[in-house]
Amino acid sequence: MAERELDVVVVGGGVVGAGTALDAVTRGLSVGLVEARDWASGTSSRSSKLIHGGLRYLEMLDFALVREALRERGLMVQRLAPHLVRPVPFLYPLQHHGWERAYVGSGVALYDTMGLSTGHTRGLPGHRHLSRRHALRLAPALRKDALVGAVQYYDAQVDDARHTMTLVRTAAGYGAHVASRATVTGFLREGERVVGVRVRDVEQGREYAVRARQVVNATGVWTDETQALVGERGQFHVRASKGIHLVVPRDRIHSSTGLILRTEKSVLFVIPWGRHWIIGTTDTDWDLDKTHPAASRTDIEYLLERVNAVLAVPLSREDVEGVYAGLRPLLRGESDATSQLSREHTVAHPVPGLVVVAGGKYTTYRVMAADAVDAAVHGLDRKVAPSCTETVPLAGAEGYHALWNARTSIAAGSGLHVARVEHLLNRYGSLIDEVLALVEADPELGRPLPGADDYLRAEAVYACTHEGALHLEDVLDRRTRISIETFDRGVRVAEECARLMAPVLGWTDEQVRREVDYYLKRVEAERESQEQPDDRTADAVRMGAEEVVPLA
Repeated sequence: MAERELDVVVVGGGVVGAGTALDAVTRGLSVGLVEARDWASGTSSRSSKLIHGGLRYLEMLDFALVREALRERGLMVQRLAPHLVRPVPFLYPLQHHGWERAYVGSGVALYDTMGLSTGHTRGLPGHRHLSRRHALRLAPALRKDALVGAVQYYDAQVDDARHTMTLVRTAAGYGAHVASRATVTGFLREGERVVGVRVRDVEQGREYAVRARQVVNATGVWTDETQALVGERGQFHVRASKGIHLVVPRDRIHSSTGLILRTEKSVLFVIPWGRHWIIGTTDTDWDLDKTHPAASRTDIEYLLERVNAVLAVPLSREDVEGVYAGLRPLLRGESDATSQLSREHTVAHPVPGLVVVAGGKYTTYRVMAADAVDAAVHGLDRKVAPSCTETVPLAGAEGYHALWNARTSIAAGSGLHVARVEHLLNRYGSLIDEVLALVEADPELGRPLPGADDYLRAEAVYACTHEGALHLEDVLDRRTRISIETFDRGVRVAEECARLMAPVLGWTDEQVRREVDYYLKRVEAERESQEQPDDRTADAVRMGAEEVVPLA
């Protein structure tokens, strides 16, 4: 990146930054993308993992946002990432006779109709009305007195961290220069114009001047801090809202469908996630550490209390496998309630050479990215093609459906069980051949990871050889989701995983020990923070675990 002036440098490796890099490079621009930590290590790995139109935004009469999100949902399911984004059913329990069915039914019908009008709903069934008896057949876990009937509808879900990393990988495949663990320490200026960024490689400790005709700030909840490096007041501010999620084993809730429940503040989702359920989320203001937002005991008890209100067999703290907390980047408004702040995005050009994009939802990342690049193009002195990312499948998407149909023969040829092949296809799509090549070269890599047997040993190696993982937490947190899918939070598998990574990354025995030690201390700090009564004490405890690679 430092060798020549680029057209665009994007700061921030979350879903919007990754999408912006892909949008820019597929328009024929020279592009750099830098991320201070790992890809998706902030908000973009800690979402509800839903690709959805936002059913509750219909109640706020935000029709434009819902329609836009539904179009993006359809594009991802059908064309852009069918291997990563798939339909999931949700049951909305009704608690009142008559009026509630009409009210909810009309809203869900409008939701489906708006999806149809975008022309991208193939693969997502329409809603249906259910009697109480039928609803309880689908979700026997519900208390009989918790509903008088139900409405079932479909949305979609995604492994957010894997999707964001795949966006980065796709952009790199088209020629973008990408670097994680590369933190921006300042902006280059020529008079009032921004002409690039100063970047510190935190792995090697070297600094670089990366020059670019346009810089895009896509740092999400860190937008205000990044703007401060320019020495200019931002035209808008971003407020962080904390949302926490619980992960529990699938057998703790007997249901063949997800659930959506109304709370006094927002809505609560119970989302099927492989052999698990994800329960969330909260929506509270957060003004503490943004790198590692902490979940408190109060947060966890709130979610358990809300979901237990409708479950015949209540959940306890002992049922919780994993807990994660993320921050939504909301455009700061006049309302004190974060749930009322805007989920829409804004793009601004605060000073020449700098574009800022903020706000929005995960689902609409592609629209945000296109708008940001449109703004950057205004600062370039040449004609640039319009966005084409709605027709650019992500890495692994091409051929996914054909390979899915051939999964039995793939299993026979690889020696793996067909269930393993399905798991790999839903994570790697048509890139499955690269993973299977590792197993063919070393059959030991075809065995499951001890203590996290949903994943093969080859996946830990592949995360380093093909997916940019540089540290143990990158693999356990984001390339896999072991850290939230096991009761020990990945402690048992940490040593084995680090030893698989070591030959690829050139680690010494000392580095292996350091990586494992850091991860164990981080898990310990997270567990202790989740026993604290409030945000401030939880944050103080969580910050007791140092960074694996300090930024400063």
